[in-house]
Amino acid sequence: MNAAIPTQPSAATDGIEDVQGHADTRRIPINKVGIKDIYHPIRVKDRSGGEQHTIANFNMYVNLPHDFKGTHMSRFVDILNRHEREISVDSFSRMLAEMTEYLDASAGHIEMSFPYFVMKKAPVSGVESLMNYQAAIFGEHRGGRTEVWLKVVVAATSLCPCSKTISNYGAHNQRSHITITAKIGEHMWLEELIDIAEREASCEVYGMLKRVDEKYVTERAYDNPKFVEDIVRDVAVALNREPRVSAYVVEAENFESIHNHSAYAMIEHDKQAAHGA
Repeated sequence: MNAAIPTQPSAATDGIEDVQGHADTRRIPINKVGIKDIYHPIRVKDRSGGEQHTIANFNMYVNLPHDFKGTHMSRFVDILNRHEREISVDSFSRMLAEMTEYLDASAGHIEMSFPYFVMKKAPVSGVESLMNYQAAIFGEHRGGRTEVWLKVVVAATSLCPCSKTISNYGAHNQRSHITITAKIGEHMWLEELIDIAEREASCEVYGMLKRVDEKYVTERAYDNPKFVEDIVRDVAVALNREPRVSAYVVEAENFESIHNHSAYAMIEHDKQAAHGA
């Protein structure tokens, strides 16, 4: 999939001065330098065995030693163009290491965010419709090691346990955004993180519902009330059981239906640090 990287022409061969290659005397290293907010067409493989053609937004950085004046910005774009529009978790890791080496850096960082679609069946009628999610892959290559994180933002339904308990009938509910950011040690599908988030909500949401489905999701949420605190804790329990996830951040935000503000909760956990790794 990856083409060989050509050697960049030097000032000696093309006759044009390489200003970025000049020395810098201020002795201040730069943690991240690169390009932000560049869009690029990609193909992402999904769990169903197919692949999705979508557009990703990239941020790409490397570190810069104190004695270098600048980095070669065009090389970041060159890296994107050399991956033939097919990017998976595995190829993302290779691209990250390749970019770091290509720019003569000791550390490199890439963030890639994109819309992701899953075909879902309604719970009773079985009618199919596409659901869209916001997804991201980001990682860092440093000291010969690469770390990769997956991120998904999942819309769901949350029903208030307090409202259900104190009301004679009904309970207020709202749409919730559940965000999982997971550091992975082995291959993991984005759909697997989406599944975890949807299982731990009061109820999933769907692109299309028939009346029998609407009845089901209304009653499902009513029978499964959760605060934002319940959601993040239940998702954390599921991630603690997942051996491929070594660290995570779980967030839940409820866009309240009876308040002019959101309710929010977050859990951050590093399994390796907790076990002294």
